[in-house]
Amino acid sequence: MNLEQIPLARQIDMVFRKIKEELSHVTSGTVFVHIRNNEIGKFGIKHLPFESKDGVLPATTVKGLTELQYQSFRQMAIESLKRKKSWTHGEILFDFTIRQNVVSASISFESNYNMANYARTI
Repeated sequence: MNLEQIPLARQIDMVFRKIKEELSHVTSGTVFVHIRNNEIGKFGIKHLPFESKDGVLPATTVKGLTELQYQSFRQMAIESLKRKKSWTHGEILFDFTIRQNVVSASISFESNYNMANYARTI
């Protein structure tokens, strides 16, 4: 598939559809997306660490995001792209947690460029 012709918002939607199952098992973490030339390459979820006491992990009762929470989070991620114009290289971090049955999220945009590629055009 040639991602170059697919809008970035649609690519974010594709990412969220791909990680939907994993999001249904976590209540907090960071969804990360690496972008180069307006194409998503690498993406995934960084889960918050599990805590243990005396080397024993507690039994998990984590349910993860519900369908409604997932839809809300996905839509927020897509809408966030409207705040960043003319941006082709970097990373987006969607930090999320469930608080009182509501998904809270913050978004970080990081632009980055490769000076070696820039130097060739001078």
